[in-house]
Amino acid sequence: MSTSLPTPCDQAATGPGGTTGHPNWTLVATILASSLAFIDGSVVNVALPAIGRSFGGEAADLQWTVNAYLLPLSALLLLGGAAGDHFGRRRMLIAGTALFAAASIACAVAPSLAVLLAARAVQGIGAAMLMPNSLAILGNAFSGEARGRAIGTWAAAGAIASAGGPPLGGWLVDGLGWRFIFLLNLPVAAGAMLIAWRYIGESAEGEQPLDWPGALLATAALGTLTWALTLWSSHHEASMMVWAGTGAGIGLLGLFLLTEHRRGDRAMMPLSLFGSRAFVGLTALTFLLYGALGGLLVLLPYLLIVGGGYTPFQAGMALLPFSIVIGGASRLMGRTTERIGPRWPLTIGPVVTGIGFALMMRVDPQASYWTSVLPGMVVIALGMAGAVAPLTTAVLSSVDERHTGTASGFNSAIARTGGLIATALTGAVIAQVGAALTSAFQAAALICAVLAVASGGIAFLTLDGATRRD
Repeated sequence: MSTSLPTPCDQAATGPGGTTGHPNWTLVATILASSLAFIDGSVVNVALPAIGRSFGGEAADLQWTVNAYLLPLSALLLLGGAAGDHFGRRRMLIAGTALFAAASIACAVAPSLAVLLAARAVQGIGAAMLMPNSLAILGNAFSGEARGRAIGTWAAAGAIASAGGPPLGGWLVDGLGWRFIFLLNLPVAAGAMLIAWRYIGESAEGEQPLDWPGALLATAALGTLTWALTLWSSHHEASMMVWAGTGAGIGLLGLFLLTEHRRGDRAMMPLSLFGSRAFVGLTALTFLLYGALGGLLVLLPYLLIVGGGYTPFQAGMALLPFSIVIGGASRLMGRTTERIGPRWPLTIGPVVTGIGFALMMRVDPQASYWTSVLPGMVVIALGMAGAVAPLTTAVLSSVDERHTGTASGFNSAIARTGGLIATALTGAVIAQVGAALTSAFQAAALICAVLAVASGGIAFLTLDGATRRD
């Protein structure tokens, strides 16, 4: 992405109004803020069985513990990015982080499942405000190879945060109860807000009004589709309610696209972006790859706890190699992408990820972790490490500076929408017991493998090295 004032990582950034910025502190603040979403997602996955026992929840209830967070996050990320472009990115980053922290406290003290789901939804709103602006701030603080290194560091730190989340969360669930996992967010949020307030300069405020009709329609469409898919997967039948919900969701999605078309450049998702073949390819790749990954990361801890008798702490430790490998390799891939472009990393990485998913078809929760789970986990992590930083770099480089918030918000929304749809379908696995649970998980792993390999093929066909970089 071209910038008028390139900022090497070893020099101070120039903020609005001529104030001197601090790129290294900017990196720290954006890492802490975005890590809230990474930690929260990974921790809740290992706590699902305990939450289900606490509130007497069924399969659909457990799915909504995840989806109540993912739904507003997916639907409002676009608006969150546009709001940062409109009101100022630092302001939205701090406000979103504060809202996320307050909602985390509400989750920790929730007296019922309904209150927990409502608080999870507010967490999703806060994350939708902080995530796209975190990445947009980061993308504008660095340029050239420095941006690749910074984004690689950002991705690696997020993976490390995710790595620490499940073991620590599992330990808390075992020792103190699942409510304490939400309190992990508070010191991280406090650090992010303090550093952002002190060291990040505010971006220029835009004059374009926010697209509230688009936001409401996107939320309604995704919510209706998610409800219908959750109902279908948990009950294993296509009832009239399922068909009605699916039809209504598709209709609302069509109305959303029509509204965005009429608003033109004032839309939170300008359809003109889809005139680029590369942008379309990146969108499809993100949806398929992150959908496959999101589904697996919900199902694997559940399988190990329910089917293999793992404690939440043991299930959290089982996920540790995944994040460690990504954390160790993402920074290298950020630098590599700046030299060779995104096409080959985004082709090879998802294919390797697909091979890892195929290896997960061998998982038996009663067998040795080292021979059953670990091989597939490591290969998936290697493949994702090859894709995470290049994907982020490619998306940020595909738009001009004034649309970085919108672009990063859209890509994050697509990733979370993929996870949202996948989680809505996990009820078909969660509802099983005994040997049927393992068989259903293995079938899901095969589907994930196909989706991952397909996403790599899409990258090869749609990216030609023309994606613009500094």
